[in-house]
Amino acid sequence: MSADENPQGTEETKTEGAATLDSVSSSEADKKNPMVRFFLKLADLGNKLPDPLTLFVLLTVLVVLASIVFDGSAADVTQRDGTTVTKTVESLLSQKGLKWIFTSAVTNFINFAPLGPVLAVMIGIGVAERTGFITMGLKVLVKSVPSSLITATLVFAGVMSSMVADAGYVVLTPLGAVLFAGMKRHPIAGLAAAFAGVSGGFSANLAITGLDPLLSKLTQAAAQTLDPAYAATINPTCNYYFMVASVFLITVLGTFVTTRVVEPMLGEWDSQYADLDEAVVPADPTAEEKRAFLVSMLVGAVTLGGLSLLALLPEAPLRAEIAEGAPAISAYDPFFHSVEILITILFIIPGVVYGVMVGKIKNDKDIAKMASAAMASMGAYIVLAFVAGQFVAYFNHTNLGSVSAVKGAEMLKSLGLTGLPLLLSFIVVSSAMNLFIGSASAKWAFMAPIFVPMLMMSGLSPELVQAGYRVGDSVTNIISPLMPYLPIIIVFAQKYDKRAGLGTLISAMLPYSIAFAIGWTILLIVWLQFEIPLGPGVSAFYAAP
Repeated sequence: MSADENPQGTEETKTEGAATLDSVSSSEADKKNPMVRFFLKLADLGNKLPDPLTLFVLLTVLVVLASIVFDGSAADVTQRDGTTVTKTVESLLSQKGLKWIFTSAVTNFINFAPLGPVLAVMIGIGVAERTGFITMGLKVLVKSVPSSLITATLVFAGVMSSMVADAGYVVLTPLGAVLFAGMKRHPIAGLAAAFAGVSGGFSANLAITGLDPLLSKLTQAAAQTLDPAYAATINPTCNYYFMVASVFLITVLGTFVTTRVVEPMLGEWDSQYADLDEAVVPADPTAEEKRAFLVSMLVGAVTLGGLSLLALLPEAPLRAEIAEGAPAISAYDPFFHSVEILITILFIIPGVVYGVMVGKIKNDKDIAKMASAAMASMGAYIVLAFVAGQFVAYFNHTNLGSVSAVKGAEMLKSLGLTGLPLLLSFIVVSSAMNLFIGSASAKWAFMAPIFVPMLMMSGLSPELVQAGYRVGDSVTNIISPLMPYLPIIIVFAQKYDKRAGLGTLISAMLPYSIAFAIGWTILLIVWLQFEIPLGPGVSAFYAAP
């Protein structure tokens, strides 16, 4: 399959500045496609819902009501450190609950996970965008990468972005929209493709990431309850082969869904509904702009090298000592925790160099204006983040997520399934739980002690159970209302279409979720049936001693 085939068979034309694809228009043939018709109806229905801000208010009220209904429900939940605590649903309309609502409102806003990282990164991206540096970079990308591979490249980059934690959400998703807009394709399709790779493919990577040691440690602790000797062999590379194959699977599926479902569904982009500071595709670059871009890229490369030394050199400030028994990658924890400010620096320095060379920056006041303008454009996100922060905090404070997840796990255990049916049911449960609990390691902390021994007794290895969990935990990321980055994705989408609402986003992302769930589950079954090693020396099967 050609990664970015024109879904309508029209000819593709290129201009000096960008590639123009006629395939973005929704033809009569597209509208007759039952799948496209379904998602179009879903988008129409979803867009009749209130504004996203209002929806988060309603969801917050729903959490309050649920806390009243299930007040007192309890479950034993295993923590990341292996200890077990009893979690009880607490009503938010009690005296204690009301006191917490009012005293924690500002804290809930400040502690909303994506707020700081998004605003910090957008300073660097905003300056680089307003100088023209990013636009030039995307033009170079379009001209250097075959147009048939643009979408695949975007999805692949999204999957690989998990190497730097959550940075892909605030870097790649807006760039995906700009890239598609510059190619005369629907920018929300570019945003969706990047979002699908970043979020839906979060567990996959060609390298070991910070998630691998976290999950393997919890898997090891769960397996010890049944076989301590076997548990001692579980390590962060236990799913490596499967995750590498998953990178290419997600890239192919993400590309196919983008070109054959999402773009036909969105139709032709009408830029009159956009809220842009300037044209997406400016005039062809001059010799001066080309020279400025080359110099700024060299400066960017030097900056990247210098920032890397902060973690690579022995005794470097962003390098930590490795604790006994900890994986080697933990030495770079300070670097990964600093990735947002590092990305800001990596964008702003070459962006300023480019702006100075092309005359858009004449003094420090110009830089300050660009940074301020970038923050001004985030006003809608900041307001949305305040409400979303309350919603997430309320849900976590009431313990509704933890208690319902444990109850669901216990219900599955009571069904008495074994073997492959149990594994498939486990993936479904993991997917459902992910809609309500965002943290992958937090969910696995209380799911692993239940499911790892259960599936080990069915002859399936702990490493296979962990792989199944990673599949289920990833495929519903992009449609979860508790996804912390959902508000900023909505804001990015509305930049290119003011009419875009939650319905537009969910209908655009649901096809990815379905395709990833089916394709990834089939891949896991193939791995199981052909007894392919999940990682170096790791079998999908377990034999009791």
